[in-house]
Amino acid sequence: MKQIAKIALLSLLAATLLVYVVDEIVLQIRIRRGTAYRVVQVNQFLATPLKGQKEEYDLIGTVPVTCARSLFPQPNAPACWWLERHTSQWQ
Repeated sequence: MKQIAKIALLSLLAATLLVYVVDEIVLQIRIRRGTAYRVVQVNQFLATPLKGQKEEYDLIGTVPVTCARSLFPQPNAPACWWLERHTSQWQ
């Protein structure tokens, strides 16, 4: 039973690594073509604490955020698929 679990874990690790490497290669190709990044409009809100454990939420504004067209987030930009589903940022 331990042998099967070990093989399954190593297979999962290898598959994850393969997906990450392929994602990085596709991103590098998109960078060379100039289609690797997009801009998504994000609403920014400010949470201000009030008396009685209450909070007030104020809209700061809408700002453009650059995102990477990849499966995994990049060091300089979040993944577009994630940012498009989370268009509110709290400060």
